[in-house]
Amino acid sequence: METRIGHLISWLFGILALAIGFVNTFWGNDPFFGIFIMLCSLIYYLPIYGYIKKLTDITIPKFTKVLLAIFILWAALGVGELFDKIELMMTSFN
Repeated sequence: METRIGHLISWLFGILALAIGFVNTFWGNDPFFGIFIMLCSLIYYLPIYGYIKKLTDITIPKFTKVLLAIFILWAALGVGELFDKIELMMTSFN
């Protein structure tokens, strides 16, 4: 049960981080930051993480993933002004 919840949280945060990176890439003032966030989100997708682990034999501890998640949220919400970028994105669709 514990691992299922952990897998679900990992997938959900991967989707959230990918969306944050997408918004920052196309509606932000620094597209490379958005690409960096999208690349960081790949470690939260279990099949991709498994492939990277198999290729490099490097295991990323859960604590490191949690720290990376905190960094992504801090950078997007605090420094990156995510809500302003979402508003810009929504007005560009209208």
